[in-house]
Amino acid sequence: MFGQRVRRRRKELGLSLQQLAGRTGLTASFLSLVERGQNNPSLQSLHGLAEALDVPLFYFSQRNDDNPVVRHDNRVKITFPPGNVTCELLVPNLRNRLEVFIGRAHPSAGNIARTPTSDSEECLYLMQGRLRVQLAERTYELDAGDSIYFHGVDVREIRALGRRVAEYISIITPPIL
Repeated sequence: MFGQRVRRRRKELGLSLQQLAGRTGLTASFLSLVERGQNNPSLQSLHGLAEALDVPLFYFSQRNDDNPVVRHDNRVKITFPPGNVTCELLVPNLRNRLEVFIGRAHPSAGNIARTPTSDSEECLYLMQGRLRVQLAERTYELDAGDSIYFHGVDVREIRALGRRVAEYISIITPPIL
């Protein structure tokens, strides 16, 4: 399914494999293998593909149905290597202007912030654990129950503190993940 989504989006944009390779720094032969389901990109390559195809990261795994209900046992889930950060999508798809997900970050994950290429607005609500959030030049430490609002271009660091997994809800517009 992943490779089919890459091919479909590439063709929607009218790009050849060579043009997509030029945008991503990957080879056309590697991209061909990905599209045919014979190879899987690294997380870094996945981010590059999402940026080059102008889609959020969850685009590659979202459902095709229009059901507005997302059952707790049927969420789209991405685990980032080496497995110390996970995200579960709480909205049925990313075709709209709002992205909502539950994130879980282990302190060993380090800085999990990713500054988007275009501006976004985000509200993060910390359900458990502790987080440090650096926005431009100011740093904030959040405890369970705290929330923070920011523009994506300002984020420099989001890091779980202590020994517990930080579990949070993130609401972002437009979708960037």
